[in-house]
Amino acid sequence: MQIFSSTTQRIKIGLGGAPLGNMFEPLEEDAAHAVLAAALASGCQSFDTAPHYGNGLSEWRFGHALRSLPRSAFTLSTKVGRLLRPDALAPIAPHNFVNAPPFTQYWDFSAAGVRRSVQDSMQRMGLASFDTVFVHDCDVHTHPNAYPQVLRQVVQEALPELRRMQKEGLIRHIGLGVNDVQVCLDVLAQADLDCLLLAGRYTLIDHSAWPELLPLCEKRGVRIAIGGAYNSGILATGVSGQGAVRFNYESAPAHWVERVAKVEALCAVHGVPLRAAALQFPLAHPAVDVVMIGARDVVQWADAVAMMECVIPADFWQAMQNADLLPHGVPLPA
Repeated sequence: MQIFSSTTQRIKIGLGGAPLGNMFEPLEEDAAHAVLAAALASGCQSFDTAPHYGNGLSEWRFGHALRSLPRSAFTLSTKVGRLLRPDALAPIAPHNFVNAPPFTQYWDFSAAGVRRSVQDSMQRMGLASFDTVFVHDCDVHTHPNAYPQVLRQVVQEALPELRRMQKEGLIRHIGLGVNDVQVCLDVLAQADLDCLLLAGRYTLIDHSAWPELLPLCEKRGVRIAIGGAYNSGILATGVSGQGAVRFNYESAPAHWVERVAKVEALCAVHGVPLRAAALQFPLAHPAVDVVMIGARDVVQWADAVAMMECVIPADFWQAMQNADLLPHGVPLPA
């Protein structure tokens, strides 16, 4: 089942929308549109956004760039789970998104909330359909005390409502957009999904999705888009330079810094850019269709395209396994 356009496009990368929602720092309108234009010019056809990204700012920017194109020219996904309420007193930098529009986010995984969220996203983007809608951040880390209730509502209300909207022709596929493996396993134990957007859990350094979730997805035909291939920054910048590095949107813990330092050392020996290894590794798994890149400027997008096309010798991947930096048996890039 083809879900993401990159299964047919030249480069198996898509554009993720968090940076275009002013994540961590503001992005001018011209710069945001330039990133989208560069992605389209390079042949990118897969785009992902969410109401969470800048209180709808990312969705508005994506819609501005995409709605004039033929609808068959791209695949677009957004997410449900958070609704936006107008609030003149809302903070201007909510959830690490700066200069955000004046809305307050609130959780709603109910059937009515899911339908309202999809309709609101369509209005912000000026589009009448989505290729995929993901249920966003429904994991135990985001909802530590309410997780049993959230899981129950996702399975009993959110997903059935999305299936109804699928039958109505408003969306083509449904899935989860999460940073957590366990919630994927918990949902798949009770429901069918078409796809996952899994951020940060199957990367060059974090293989937590490898033992159980990825084989299950391959068996069930659940297609995967990998987000957070740089683990929020540590695999983009490396750790050998100056300045703080991020892992999972926060300062990187020491054990991840040490692990990346070992990977960087092997990259240097084999002449492999760290970013190229980070982008190409997840795509070797047969359940993975695309890697979503959160580029915030044209230079970052062009670099991602170049890294995806970089030729990496097989000896590098073997050295990674020999150093126990990749699990033995994990699929390796050709």
